[in-house]
Amino acid sequence: MKVLLSIKPEFADRIFSGEKTFEFRKSVYKDRSVKTVVVYATQPVGRLVGEFDVADIMSDTPEKLWETTRKGAGISQQFFESYFNGRDCAFALKIENVIQYPEPVMPHEIIDNFVPPQSYMYVDDAGRRPSAHENETLQLL
Repeated sequence: MKVLLSIKPEFADRIFSGEKTFEFRKSVYKDRSVKTVVVYATQPVGRLVGEFDVADIMSDTPEKLWETTRKGAGISQQFFESYFNGRDCAFALKIENVIQYPEPVMPHEIIDNFVPPQSYMYVDDAGRRPSAHENETLQLL
């Protein structure tokens, strides 16, 4: 099983350059057995650009999480604090085994009726979205 996440292009670039080793989220997917994230770089890129493995899912207060992750945050402390403003709990996906696709993939070419997820979208290891009412193929590599 994999998860597809929408990530701003500037942050996706930092993930693939190695500068950003944590991806921050206000909430995370429920199936913690998922270990691979497919990266959808949001507009203006609008493409699937690569994937990474999740070494760990960390959660704590925003203040404590920042102290633990700041060296690999790839964002400013001001941006981090603004993103988690008013939250008691913050999440970070620890990134490892980054793979950038040789050519970005138009999601509409492989996923029927693709709509960028607000938070996440599950895809199984065979590349299909596991759903009772949809069966869309995701074949990237």
